[in-house]
Amino acid sequence: MRNLRNIAIIAHVDHGKTTLVDFLLKQSHTFRENSLEFQKELILDSNELERERGITILAKNTAVEYKGIKINIIDTPGHADFGGEVERTLHMADGCLLLVDAQEGPMPQTRFVLEKALELNLKVIVVINKIDKRDRRVPEVLEEINALFLELAHEDHHLDFEILYAVGREGKAFVSLPDGGPDAVPPGTLEPLFETIISFVNAPRDSSEGTFQMLVTALDYDDYKGKYAIGRIHRGIAKPNLSVVAIDKEGKKTSGRIEKVYVSQGLERVEVKEAEAGDIVALTGVPEAHINTTIADSSNPESLPLIAINEPTLKILIGPNTSPFMSQDGKFLTSRQIEERIEKELETNVSLRMAKQGAGKFLLSGRGELHLSVLLETMIREGFELEVSKPEVITKIENGVEVEPVEEVVIDTSEEYRGVITAELAKRKADLKNILLHAGGVRFIYEMPTKTLLGLRNLLLRKTRGSFVLNSTFLHFAPTKDTPTRVRNGVLIASESGQAVAFGLEVAQGRGTTFIAPGTQVYEGMIVGENSREENIEINVCKGKQLSNMRSSGTDKMISLEPPLLMTLEEALEYIEDDELLEITSKNLRLRKKALTKAGRVLEKRKNN
Repeated sequence: MRNLRNIAIIAHVDHGKTTLVDFLLKQSHTFRENSLEFQKELILDSNELERERGITILAKNTAVEYKGIKINIIDTPGHADFGGEVERTLHMADGCLLLVDAQEGPMPQTRFVLEKALELNLKVIVVINKIDKRDRRVPEVLEEINALFLELAHEDHHLDFEILYAVGREGKAFVSLPDGGPDAVPPGTLEPLFETIISFVNAPRDSSEGTFQMLVTALDYDDYKGKYAIGRIHRGIAKPNLSVVAIDKEGKKTSGRIEKVYVSQGLERVEVKEAEAGDIVALTGVPEAHINTTIADSSNPESLPLIAINEPTLKILIGPNTSPFMSQDGKFLTSRQIEERIEKELETNVSLRMAKQGAGKFLLSGRGELHLSVLLETMIREGFELEVSKPEVITKIENGVEVEPVEEVVIDTSEEYRGVITAELAKRKADLKNILLHAGGVRFIYEMPTKTLLGLRNLLLRKTRGSFVLNSTFLHFAPTKDTPTRVRNGVLIASESGQAVAFGLEVAQGRGTTFIAPGTQVYEGMIVGENSREENIEINVCKGKQLSNMRSSGTDKMISLEPPLLMTLEEALEYIEDDELLEITSKNLRLRKKALTKAGRVLEKRKNN
């Protein structure tokens, strides 16, 4: 075990974790220099959605060897919505690399991941990354890091951490900050980082004596080997043909037998004859294994403590597509198929919850809009057609009092939009905690209920023309406040079905902003734009210009249309209201009213009143 280290890489989103892992793999000579992997970037982000969005969604294991010592590396997501991935995978590590951007400093997710690491008593190596940024502020960032450790530490030894400086995208690390400023970072390698990992992070203390015992913290699957149960061996030795018992979180026991044992080597799993305590392994032959299942030797079936995962804070109602355009794009259309897919997701997505509702609907609860939207986008790429309701915040009762989730919100923007941010957050009665001025502009730190955060990104996107960065993370549950509901203008609703034409859209743009282009097929009740006022308007975007056989000079003019406002899946989820739905297929995002006809909407309004 002296020749093994288990480390996790943790950080706020976009602080450079996955890029650093690329160079750890390359500089440890895990690949040949002429191999395809050596030429790639973001090697571990193999998922299609991860590459498109430029974020890590799933935690992944890899391993490198340096001077005869094996280093298991766990790359974790940086976005707060995927905190469940971080919580369960940190249990496999003895130490962690905490990356902090040299300009941005500690951010909301930095606090979250560091708090989890200190709770598990992991040895922390702080890496101040991106020291080549022109607006770097290393001395201030160091002070902020020290203050964060002082705030979160429970024991004196939590304040014992190492600090390195790095340019992750160039594979350089330094024990001290190089002289010369950001434009003069000298040549270097990651050797100082490798040496610090080996000298500072403890080897696993798990004992290979006694009977085998392991807690499953991740799952994988392929068509040939079936299910892989992944975890760190807590005690004993894992080997093929060992008779084991799978103990689920309710205490139910199911007998099984380990078929094969795999360990990580670079990007591959390598079959081994046995693996000792402290190593991270993937086992086959235990189909009843789930996350938080203990796999133990059948001669001594003792369960391990479960991993606690933070509760969901947001819920949406999903069901089969019921619009007039249903079945045009997808192949999975029924509630039974949707339920089977969600059940499969629940096995690995530890932060997700599902509750069945009437009429073939399902209530999904998750950690945020991104967490839920990634699942929805994955499903539609697989061929599902869905309709989704407005996201709602999850409240609960504690000691007879209703409580709601509260988040820390950090907004970075230029000085030009300082007034816009202040005014909008004041409307939502957000609690301003701090304002920081830096070279890049101004940073606002707020605390606010999750319900008042919904719709904020969309609104600021338009008011600042995209000149802001908003990050948020869950803080705690607090007594529900009577805060203002989000205010959105009314919408333009298609009054007829057919193909939208330029003349009809020109008329619509006289009333507000449109969401569709000429030639788009629409149906009655579909939302085609936003009104410039508060009320909803029915409008016929399929109506062309009246033509006659009598024309005079100057009666025709060229129609000039503004480009349509196109939304991402998260933006569309934020936008819809209680009486609206989002229709999602592999080719289209459509906003619609729940009641498609005008008469139906009138009846629904009377019923609600």
